[in-house]
Parts: sequence; C-alpha cells; structure tokens
Amino acid sequence: MNSKDAFLALNLLPRIGPIRVRRMLEYFQEPDRILSASAQDLQEVPGIGREMAEQIHQWERHIDLPEEQRRMEKHGIRAITLDDDEYPPALREIHDPPFLLYIKGELRPSDSAAIGVVGSRRMTHYGREQARKLSFQLARTGFCIVSGLARGIDTAAHEAALAAEGRTVAVLGSGIGNVYPPENQALADRIAENGAVISEFPVLYVPDKQSFPLRNRIVSGMSQGLLVVEAPARSGSMITANQALEQGRTVFAVPGPIDRPTSEGCNRLIRSGATLVCTAQDIVDDLGAGINSLALDFDPPVAPARIARPIPELNENERTILDALESGESTIDALSEAHALPAGVVSATLLQLEMKSLIKQLPGKYFTKLI
Repeated sequence: MNSKDAFLALNLLPRIGPIRVRRMLEYFQEPDRILSASAQDLQEVPGIGREMAEQIHQWERHIDLPEEQRRMEKHGIRAITLDDDEYPPALREIHDPPFLLYIKGELRPSDSAAIGVVGSRRMTHYGREQARKLSFQLARTGFCIVSGLARGIDTAAHEAALAAEGRTVAVLGSGIGNVYPPENQALADRIAENGAVISEFPVLYVPDKQSFPLRNRIVSGMSQGLLVVEAPARSGSMITANQALEQGRTVFAVPGPIDRPTSEGCNRLIRSGATLVCTAQDIVDDLGAGINSLALDFDPPVAPARIARPIPELNENERTILDALESGESTIDALSEAHALPAGVVSATLLQLEMKSLIKQLPGKYFTKLI
C-alpha cells in the first residue's frame, strides 16, 4: 500500500481527524505503518484509546477502500496530501491542516494569492451586490476567490469570480460526490472547470453541524485574508472570522446599516479592529503586491436595463410606499413604523406594487424599487 492509499484509508475511519493522524505520524513515521501497527502499539500514541486503536488495527473491517477509489474515479476526483506540491502552501501553516484533500479541478501556484469571501446564507440585495462587485473586481486583479459554495454570499462570490474569468475555489462541507446545497451542483461543475472544488471528507459524505466549521478553517486557512460581506452576530461567518484571526490572517468586513441584523456581525468586526472595506482597493492596498490594480476599474455585468415605461396610476398608500423605497430596500415593519400605517395595509400595498411590476421582494422579506 502506498502512502496516499493509506491516508485515504485513515480518512475514511470515523473520529480520527488531522491532529490524531499527525501524532501517529510522529510515532510511526509513515501512514502505512499506522495501519499495520498492533492495537497495543497504537495505544502508545497520545489521544489514541483502546477502542480507537482496535478500530485502526482492524481498519479493513470498518471501511471499503476499493469502493471509495471507484467513487473517486467515477466523479473525476483525485486526492492530494501535505507532501504534494499542489497542496495549498498557506493551508500547511495552520494548526490542524487536513492530511488529505479530495480535489476536482486544479489548484495552481497562482492560487496562493487568495482571498476568502464569506457571508450570510440569507443575504439581502445590498449584501449580494457588494459580494458580486468585490469578488468580480478582486478576481479580475488576480486574486483567487475562495468560498464555501453555500447559499447566499458564497454563491454570489463564486459566480462573480467566474463572470470575471478569474480563479475560484469552492471548499465543501460535504463530499464532492454529494454537493451541498444540491442546487449548486451545476455551479460546482463550472468551478471545477475554471478552478477547483475541494473537500477533506469522503466522496459521498453527508454534511453535519461539525463539518461546516471544519470546512471554514480551510476557507480561511488557504487565504491571505478573509472578507466578511454580510453576517449576523451569531453565524458561521463569524466563526470563520475568528478562525482566520487565530490563523494570523487579515480580516476585512463590509459595513452595513446599523439597524440590520444581517450587518451586525460585520459592524462588530470593524469595531473590534477588522479592516473596513468600501471598495476592492481597500483589500488590494493591504494584500495586493503584484496585483493588477487596473482591473478595479471594471464592474460586474448587470442585467439589461428595464425599458422606460410610464408609471401606472397609484393611490395615496402606493405612492407613499413607492417613494419610501426610493432611498433603499425596507421591510414591512419598518415601512409601517415610518409612515404610521398598519402592517396589514403596508403588506397589501406592497403586493399591489409587485403586481404592477414596480417593486420586488428580496431575500429576508425586504422590498426594493424597480424603477
């Protein structure tokens, strides 16, 4: 058995993890020697109790290595280890780097100029547009956009990097053969053609609460800095920001309205010392040695402009609400409080305006003007 196959086998065993594998490597030197060791010898390693030692010693009873290799071949996946040149150099530096990564696509040396982009799954229109613009411009300058393929900000960041014809890497909290969320399978395929999709989990691994924080440490670990676009105070994005700080990475944050829960996390990060980001230039100034700043003059492609048309006749409430949305998106409760209108009246008025194609509803039950 070669070293890579041995690492694959160790990765398939439950509850092992990179820190225990590192301790066993310090003791046995080679991964194949771990698998051939006696249970008694394995228990000499700190953190390896009797039950785990027996599991490792009898590993062939617990896993099906040939079947995993067949799955990898079927999905076009290969594995890289810490010893491979393709392994992200910055990721090697963290406290608990994955000893093995599944990869679909290609990691390049230029990807070391990477910026992690994270944010809320329930993004607002504001968050989406900032994620798109910043990721597009950063990708155009030469940064590789690293994110987690989650709904919301992650998806917007990956799509913007692809639109810029730049590099992007998706780090999954699931197996590559079981993309989560499933609606992002087509996006994952596009990323694999123009960058890489990576995971430390077996091919068909089903994500759980523990797998996402593990995924997030890779997002920040392989990046020079982490950009938080939009995040509630308690969120996975804030956990990722804390991991980035522990890893010695620069944390950037996009400020948001002080009355929006979706911006509370970013605003707190800025208050605690994160670099405030208003434009991509703020990131380039900190991290962009050798970066093509001229690309910052470009904006992401936008949907075709609407054809000018007359505004239909509006009643008093419709006019009030439409004028109120002139300054930006808002919620039913905020409009009700600002204009002393019952929430039911505001809700009905918004529906009427939607039917007239004058406004649209955004994620998070925000509404924005279309004309």
